[in-house]
Amino acid sequence: MAKVTIKLPDVGEGIAEAELTEWAVKVGDEIQEDDVLGTVMTDKAAVEVPSSVSGKVVWLAGEPGDTLAIGSKFVEIETSDEEAAAAEERMAEKESEEPAESPEKPAESEEPKLDKAEKHAPAAASSKPETSSVPAKPRTTPLASGDRPLASPAVRQRARDAGIDLRLVAGSGPAGRISHADLDAWIAQPQTAGFGSGRPNVQRSDEDVKVIGMRKRIAEKMSISASRIPHITIVEEIDVTDLEALREKLNAQHAKERGKLTILPFLVRAICKAVAEQPGLNATFDDEAGVIHQSGAVHVGIATQTPNGLTVPVVRNAETMSLWDTAGEIVRLAEAARSGKAKREELSGSTISITSLGPLGAIATTPIINHPEVAIVGVNKMAMRPVWDGQDFVPRKIMNLSSSFDHRVIDGWDAAVFVRKLKDLIETPALLFIDA
Repeated sequence: MAKVTIKLPDVGEGIAEAELTEWAVKVGDEIQEDDVLGTVMTDKAAVEVPSSVSGKVVWLAGEPGDTLAIGSKFVEIETSDEEAAAAEERMAEKESEEPAESPEKPAESEEPKLDKAEKHAPAAASSKPETSSVPAKPRTTPLASGDRPLASPAVRQRARDAGIDLRLVAGSGPAGRISHADLDAWIAQPQTAGFGSGRPNVQRSDEDVKVIGMRKRIAEKMSISASRIPHITIVEEIDVTDLEALREKLNAQHAKERGKLTILPFLVRAICKAVAEQPGLNATFDDEAGVIHQSGAVHVGIATQTPNGLTVPVVRNAETMSLWDTAGEIVRLAEAARSGKAKREELSGSTISITSLGPLGAIATTPIINHPEVAIVGVNKMAMRPVWDGQDFVPRKIMNLSSSFDHRVIDGWDAAVFVRKLKDLIETPALLFIDA
């Protein structure tokens, strides 16, 4: 027998370290080549690390929440001499190929070394079945309240979305690891395998949840924004009746061939026209250097909820896009963010942001600025309300915009002018398409 060391691979972009967010195996597990060992997070990208050999796990590097250096020892696996020799040969071949690549080749053009798609696909089972060199031993009794079931992050997220306690689900993988297929079987036949439905009287104990991964990144970002930026928030009532009528007509005529329009592309267009007159709001503020960078291009961040938390993919050069191009780019970026396929450059570099809770939105919100930007526009819930037109009350579709500004560099008057401009553009949608 021989031991093979799996090192934390280079995930690109010059990153020197990554945070361990979850182990998919434990010491003593028998695994197969390409089985997922664990998940690490770098900035906003979560990456699953696969095994290069089959064998038995004998050592793991740390606990979730630990920071590991790229290239450091990640997992140690006991395997046959033949497997170890084959793994060394593959590694030697890989290293001999790397110098042939141009060092000037952009990092983003490289194919990712690790498969990240499966982690972020909660609605579908993995295309690669989970296998083991030993017969699977499904768990047939619920776990104790303090035990943590083995499952990938995607399976855990799917279970949370469905309100399922994974401790009640039978896992067919190694050491009782739960797969998407196990979750499907439990949902389809919740009374089987001796578990019962588990829904009416689940006993839950107190639990301390360590803040790691994406949630840790979000916490750090929000802490910086809230502690450094003195926010001023303006809430304005917007009559979107005419805009909604235009949007519905355009969708009826062009949705099949061009895609469906939501209100967001119109709002992006309004922001682009408004900041053309007030470039100081399409900016970032380096508060340590005391420099405001006003961007010539409008890169609009779209706050997007994903299975791993809130991310802000960026519609770049939005001022150059048509309405449908903007709509298509918003959809593409949202899907990439939710599936974990968004590139690093697609998740950074915004100059002004939009946040929306969609139909869950309230009457008003107080958006937190995406540091180091200086402005953010929040979309609230649309509702039909009676509006006095001078003679009578008439039904109109009303939506509030909640916009926050960095009061260190944006005066209240300038913020109010910007919001008023957005109101005029949205309430008179023809203005959105006039170049003046």
